[in-house]
Amino acid sequence: MKKCMNKKFMVTLLSIVMVFVLVACAGSNGGNGSGNDTTDTTAEDENGNGDNHGNGDDAGTGGFVQGVTDDTILIGNSIATSGALAPVGVPFKAGMDAYIMMINENGGINGRMIEYIHQDDEFNPERGLAILDGLINDEEVFAIVGSFGTPVIGATFRELVDSGIPAVYFAAGTGVVYNENATDGDGRNTFPVQPVFPMEGRVFAAWAAGTFDAERIGVIFTNDDAGQDLVGGVRQEAETIGGLEVIAEQVAPGADDVTAAVASILAADVDVIVIASIQGTFPQIARELAAQGNTLPALTTYVNVDRTMVDLIADDMAGDSFDIFGSSWVDMTVPEIALYQEWIAQVSNEDFSTNAFAITGWIAMHTFAQGLERVDDGELTWESFIVAMEVAPVENPFGSAIDFSNGSRVGTQDLALAQMSIDEATGWVPYLPFMSMAEILGN
Repeated sequence: MKKCMNKKFMVTLLSIVMVFVLVACAGSNGGNGSGNDTTDTTAEDENGNGDNHGNGDDAGTGGFVQGVTDDTILIGNSIATSGALAPVGVPFKAGMDAYIMMINENGGINGRMIEYIHQDDEFNPERGLAILDGLINDEEVFAIVGSFGTPVIGATFRELVDSGIPAVYFAAGTGVVYNENATDGDGRNTFPVQPVFPMEGRVFAAWAAGTFDAERIGVIFTNDDAGQDLVGGVRQEAETIGGLEVIAEQVAPGADDVTAAVASILAADVDVIVIASIQGTFPQIARELAAQGNTLPALTTYVNVDRTMVDLIADDMAGDSFDIFGSSWVDMTVPEIALYQEWIAQVSNEDFSTNAFAITGWIAMHTFAQGLERVDDGELTWESFIVAMEVAPVENPFGSAIDFSNGSRVGTQDLALAQMSIDEATGWVPYLPFMSMAEILGN
């Protein structure tokens, strides 16, 4: 096993957890980017293009633009901000509001202020689809920024692709948004930022080979989209690396009894274990691995890198148990955190200074803003924005850059590795800094 990197690279990492539950609630409101809800805001299309935007093979091409005037840019999204999802949706929106306020109070971007329409989709896919249709065709927004939640993203992604409208940031790990070779008619207008499960699975395979010297990877995965995306990524990268064998066992999401799957993996003489499951099943798998005397290192997704998960398995992991490692994509110790904290305090009475979900909203707007800034004095169209996002990696102020060149739409590719530590307040400590797969593999 490789040792931890030099301490000057070691920082306290906060993993952003974007896992959502269904809610049934009502309500709709908007936001003006200053943290104050408003009614719908509209902006006239200066080119008079109406809703005749590109679709299908024409999506995202040519000089089409809507939602842009000489001094405004109109964006929109739907986020569940009421009911059971409020603890996630409200801070996510607040992070976006804070960044928009910062932009507008500093003169906008290239002389244009950002106007923002938000509606509460109640985490309902049908409602989310209806809202998206209204945002694109009635409100005529320039871009969708911050698509939110696996069910809604799954219901709306195809319409986003077919419309050609720029869609920046997807608040979920769903593999629906994963595309290694996007073309004009197949998602070139979409820009996933946070880690997506197929890409994360690929990084797991790299860590298994490059960090833990594994030749055989055991994967215990849930038979749902998250688990299948993760194990699919592991298999893909194992084949690319070569010399890696993947042995996989599936369990039902939320299963209470995972005894057989764990026993099968431990009997397969593997070198490292991947727990390819999100919160609903991760604790059961970890507990059973400990119960059956596992001593092998285990890797798991960033959505499990949370103190809550540690608390659920702490009693089982006490003593000389095995090590659990999880991926991370955000570093909260960088100097940029002060700028975020300054502005987030101005849009909410709640303390979101270290809130993971608010930080992702800030990252979503930061990503979108970089594309706008790159267009500079040129004509702002859907196509010019897409090209601007592709010409160079886009910075994450709290993590590694995201490369959208050559049709790459795979989310964050460079991840850090954290190690579970029951005695730490956060439950996790840094183990390896942000690294590309090539760096992990020593290439």
